[in-house]
Amino acid sequence: MVRAAKEVFSARGLDAPMATVARRAGVGLATLYRRFPTREDLVVAAYTDQLGECSTALEDAVASPDPWDALCTLVNRVCSMQCEDRAFSQTFLLRHPHFTDDRLDQARDRLAMLVARCQSAGRMRSDVTAEDVLLVLVTNAGLIADNPDPRPASARLAAHFLRAFEVTGDHALPPAPEFLLRDHLRSRPR
Repeated sequence: MVRAAKEVFSARGLDAPMATVARRAGVGLATLYRRFPTREDLVVAAYTDQLGECSTALEDAVASPDPWDALCTLVNRVCSMQCEDRAFSQTFLLRHPHFTDDRLDQARDRLAMLVARCQSAGRMRSDVTAEDVLLVLVTNAGLIADNPDPRPASARLAAHFLRAFEVTGDHALPPAPEFLLRDHLRSRPR
């Protein structure tokens, strides 16, 4: 049921009908509700592994002896996770109402500690905050929302932000994505 929920949420968003999840899992709706009495219970169960992966990545970054390299690795890893599952961003970064866990607040505090370490090491501009790093992830979530192949654009976006955060900012960017923005915008329904 959890795997079916994740598949449905990834494809249709977190507000997908519970009946769709039940059908995908091959169970009745009553069975689904017996196991997961609320949508929040199912959402949390579906994304617990990814939240754990993010928490581990953040803790690894905070413990790293090179905070700048660790921050870059963290941002790129989370952006990649977003590309793999669009509902993941909706769940945690955009604070979907079905996910009320306070772990995001705790993660923000840990991220602020990492940013401070980067600044103390002289690698990050002093005016950058943890919220700026979260802005990268929220912006990436918007970028990938309707993009059929978001990885190139996501990698470039993360690199632009990280370059802007860095004191020297002289690292080469990944190649530009192949889609043209005007074509992407033109193809969206109005």
